[in-house]
Amino acid sequence: MSLLLLVVSALHILILILLFVATLDKSWWSLPGKESLNLWYDCTWNNGTKTWACSNVSWLKAVQVLMVLSLILCCLSFILFMFQLYTMRRGGLFYATGLCQLCTSVAVFTGALIYAIHAEEILAKHPRGGSFGYCFALAWVAFPLALVSGIIYIHLRKRE
Repeated sequence: MSLLLLVVSALHILILILLFVATLDKSWWSLPGKESLNLWYDCTWNNGTKTWACSNVSWLKAVQVLMVLSLILCCLSFILFMFQLYTMRRGGLFYATGLCQLCTSVAVFTGALIYAIHAEEILAKHPRGGSFGYCFALAWVAFPLALVSGIIYIHLRKRE
């Protein structure tokens, strides 16, 4: 049982790290050269004027909110798991923790999906070429891991 708890906790911490990096780092879209776009600023360097050109994108705010929500839910579910682990009676199930993790996976999925759907808008405003960055890929990796983690928590039963 202690090995299972260790694995579940390690999986949860891995998901938290993936979500932190995906949300806070700056490579959701990689442009040709060394430039990249992130969730927080839609800015590119203009070589002609030697200034940054920034634009306001409304759909990007939705992705920001969903990724921050996924981080909050994932942190909450880990705290809830630790609380339930030490206070719950023997034989109890971790339903609340599992539900929080399932909501985390839905938030990550929705945020990454919105970003993927609006990729054509990114291509229209910036130089041709480029691809999704590693933060976008990390978000998609965090989604199934959070989903599996939520399912494991729902089926996990506390034993002595």
